[in-house]
Amino acid sequence: MTHLSVNINKIATLRNARGGNNPDVVKTALDCERFGAEGITVHPRPDERHIRYADVIELKKVVTTEFNIEGYPDERYLKLIRETKPAQATLVP
Repeated sequence: MTHLSVNINKIATLRNARGGNNPDVVKTALDCERFGAEGITVHPRPDERHIRYADVIELKKVVTTEFNIEGYPDERYLKLIRETKPAQATLVP
């Protein structure tokens, strides 16, 4: 059982507000794992105001702990789930 899964959406919100890639959500996820997190959680939204769909694909490549994705069950989200095959996917209407 995972005891701590860190949701990194707010890191992405800060990055998006600043423009560019600072802070880097991939580096943040890796740091969370290195510091003991047993999972990474993201919640991509259709408007991509937090985590972007492209972030999810990049995170899947490097996250070695449990990877959780929560999102609105539209076709784009369902396609993302099929492509990335996270440990857990939650539908959030």
